[in-house]
Amino acid sequence: MLGFIISFIFVLVAILLLRQDWANITGDAPQSTVPPARLIIKDELSLYTGEENSKGLYLAILGQVFDVEKGMKHYGPGGGYRFFAGGVPVRLAGLLSQGLRACRLVGRFYSESGEPTEALLQVEAALEQGRRLKDQALAEKQHLPACNSEWNAARRGRVWCSTKSGGVQRDWAGVPRKLFSPGSGRSRCVCVQNSSTLENPNIQEYEDCPPHADSCPVRE
Repeated sequence: MLGFIISFIFVLVAILLLRQDWANITGDAPQSTVPPARLIIKDELSLYTGEENSKGLYLAILGQVFDVEKGMKHYGPGGGYRFFAGGVPVRLAGLLSQGLRACRLVGRFYSESGEPTEALLQVEAALEQGRRLKDQALAEKQHLPACNSEWNAARRGRVWCSTKSGGVQRDWAGVPRKLFSPGSGRSRCVCVQNSSTLENPNIQEYEDCPPHADSCPVRE
């Protein structure tokens, strides 16, 4: 299970970080500059495991195959990422920038004519949605940074705002407010800059706390 989780995270990071280089690597760029990607089948891919007497070391991520022989110590036998090499039917978005050989693996993600399958399009749509959600979360963090908080048995809990709370450096501190997640009933403390934010129905003031106070007691 741990290996699967690591693999999944590895794939997402590789694709999201280097997506802009995708056309140049895979052959999706204009034909005048990059030749079409070669097609291979799984049996051929299995010949490139990096083991003794193999033809080399290939890595496949989401149907895109790369020559990673230069990274033998990482992807070859005994390497930390060995489970990626020699037949994993998934695509890599340019993890390594040197020595790549663009091939497409016929199977789940590419058809026999080299066209993306519905499965690949669904994965790419999910990745794009994830990217948008990440951008939204980052924007919200800047606009509504988290509060500082503390708890002890004597004074109970307290939340407050500063110009560095939530890990967001800014020129305003703001005041603590509850931000509710729609449909869950749960809330977290965020710092709001002005009263116009209160027009958001998911933002509420803390009970027994003055509206303009930069620190509020919490009961739970």
